[in-house]
Amino acid sequence: MRILLVEDNEDLGEAIEKRLRSAGHSVEWVKDGNDVVSAAEGDDFDAVALDLMLPNRDGISLIAELRRHKFNAPILVITARSEIDDKVSLLDLGADDYLVKPFDLRELEARLRALIRRTGGQTTSTLGVGNLEMDLAGLNASVEGRSLELGRREFRLLEILVTNAGKVVPKERLMNQLFNFDEAVSVNALELHISRLRKKLEAANIEIGTVRGVGYVVRAPHG
Repeated sequence: MRILLVEDNEDLGEAIEKRLRSAGHSVEWVKDGNDVVSAAEGDDFDAVALDLMLPNRDGISLIAELRRHKFNAPILVITARSEIDDKVSLLDLGADDYLVKPFDLRELEARLRALIRRTGGQTTSTLGVGNLEMDLAGLNASVEGRSLELGRREFRLLEILVTNAGKVVPKERLMNQLFNFDEAVSVNALELHISRLRKKLEAANIEIGTVRGVGYVVRAPHG
């Protein structure tokens, strides 16, 4: 996932960023309320984790403005218990869920994943195409019951491709979702991950096709 994190508390923000990145997600961390709208409109995010209390702008007005600007990614609000009375207005304005401090970082990630599944029309944490099955919550993939040894980025790459099975996913989008903003990466890094995935999927009856100059597509078996 490509996540916009909006949190001005250094310790909490650092902990969240570290947790999400260690799980293979790409994170842009914004600390000032004035920078949120421009950051959200400047890239294609899968979800937003937004603290209500921010310098210069409050989270409630930011949610309203983002939705007015047709920003459609799910928004998970991070809120203090004293602010929980605002939960109805939060949801009415366009927030999708909220998490009360203090919280377990595992729950934060789980809620973000659930929001993305829900907005994508997916109701479970399991994906499948051909004889490949993926457990998104458990971060494991298998072919006919045999587990595949995948690195975190390999798993995320496969997840994106399988979620869009039959559709070409542009290289730029894959790179944006796989690599963090502060990483200096080239297309060669993506191609290396694709090559490794193809080798590990030799027993699967699916293929990762290349659309030259555009991107990659997972194709399901015919018939």
